[in-house]
Amino acid sequence: MIFTKLACAVALTSAIAYASPANNGGNAAASAAGGSGGTTLLASAIQKGSFNDGSDEIGANEVGQALSATSQNNFINNCAGKTLTNGLQITTGSCNGIPMGDIPAKTAMVSSIIINPQTGQQVPSDTTFNITVQMANIVAGSFTNADATYYAAPQALSGGKVVGHTHVTVQDLGNSLNPTQALDATQFAFFKGINDAGNGQGLLSAVVTGGLPAGNYRVCTMAAASNHQPVLMPVAQRGTPDDCTKFVVTGNGNTPNAAANDGSGGLAAAALAASAVAAGPDVAESSAPAAASATAAAAAAGSSTGKAGSGTGKAGSGTGKAAGSGTAKAAGSGTAKAAGSGASSAASGASNAASGAGNAASVASSNTTSTAAGSSSSQKAATGSGSTAAKSGQGKGGKGGKFQKVRRDFIA
Repeated sequence: MIFTKLACAVALTSAIAYASPANNGGNAAASAAGGSGGTTLLASAIQKGSFNDGSDEIGANEVGQALSATSQNNFINNCAGKTLTNGLQITTGSCNGIPMGDIPAKTAMVSSIIINPQTGQQVPSDTTFNITVQMANIVAGSFTNADATYYAAPQALSGGKVVGHTHVTVQDLGNSLNPTQALDATQFAFFKGINDAGNGQGLLSAVVTGGLPAGNYRVCTMAAASNHQPVLMPVAQRGTPDDCTKFVVTGNGNTPNAAANDGSGGLAAAALAASAVAAGPDVAESSAPAAASATAAAAAAGSSTGKAGSGTGKAGSGTGKAAGSGTAKAAGSGTAKAAGSGASSAASGASNAASGAGNAASVASSNTTSTAAGSSSSQKAATGSGSTAAKSGQGKGGKGGKFQKVRRDFIA
C-alpha cells in the first residue's frame, strides 16, 4: 500500500513498538532506514526551520506577523496529553501527530475547475444531474477508509503528483446567490467523495441522484490526499487547488437529497464514523454482534503474534495484521483489538483462530508495550471448522469470516 512507509519516523515517549506488514525486517531495521516501524527520530529527519520563531529570519520585516512556535525535535510530542485523532473523525476536536508528508513541486500544484453545473445555470428540481470537475496534477482514485484512517498517514506523491481524490459539496445559499453571512459548514445539501480515477486525465464526476430541492446553491470541490487531508502545496502565493460555483435549482421540488447532512445517506455515514470513534482506534469490523466487547486473552511470550479471528482482523484473504521479528501490536489495559465468530487466544508464541463459536481477541497487556522474540516476521490468521494453531508465525491463511463492508459514498 502506498502509505506503508512514512516520510519520517515519529518518536513516542512510551516506546510502543508497531510492526508494519511491509517492514518484515523488524523494528531495528526500520529505525535504521527511517521506516514506519521505528520509534526514533533520526537526526537526518530533524527540520531546523522549526528552531526559530521567524522574528530574525528573511521576511521578518512584514508588519503584524505572529511568532511561530518552535521545536528542536519536529514537535514529536505535540499531541502528548491531548485527545489523539488516531485515524478517527472526532467531532469534539483532536490532535494529529502524523507528519504532513511529501509536497509537490511548484510546477505540479493541484488545480480544479467545475465544468458542470456552470455559474448561474438553472437546474430542474428533483431531477438527477451530474457535477463534473476537471483536475490537474493529481493521481486521482486513491482513498483510504475514512472511518479508521482519517489523517492517519502523510501525503504521498507518484510521478511528482499528489496521490489522492476529491469531493464535491453543495450548500443551500438561502434566498440569494450572494449571501453576506458565512454558511454553516455542518450543513450541506449534497456531499460526495469522488473515489474513482475518472477518465484518467483528471476529469471526474459525481451523480446527484434525485436532484435537489428548488433554491440557490453553491457547489465546491475539496481536493484531498489519500487519507483525506487537504492537499499540501509548496508555496504560499498560488491559485487555489479547489473551485466553487453558484447555480439555481428551479421548480417546486422540495425533496432533500439522500446525500444531504440530514438525508438517509448523510446520516448513515455520520453514524458509521461515530461508531468507529466509540469503538476506538484499530478495532476490526466484524459480522459478530459482540465483536466490540471481546477481551484480550494473553500476552505474547514467544514468536510474533498476529491478530487472529476467523477473518475478522484488519485482513483480506486470511492475512492478518501481524507483528514480527521482535515486535507485536498489542492492546493496552486489556482492551481487545479484534473480534470474530471464532475462538482465539494468543500465548507463548501460538495464536489459535477458529471460525466456530466464541470470540477472537488480540493480544493485550497491562501496559501499551508488547514484544515478541520469534524468528518469523509475520503470522496469519487461520480458519477452520474447529480451531487451527498458528505456530511460531506460520499460521495458514484463509479467507475467514465475511466483513460487513459499508461504502462510504457520503464521507470524506
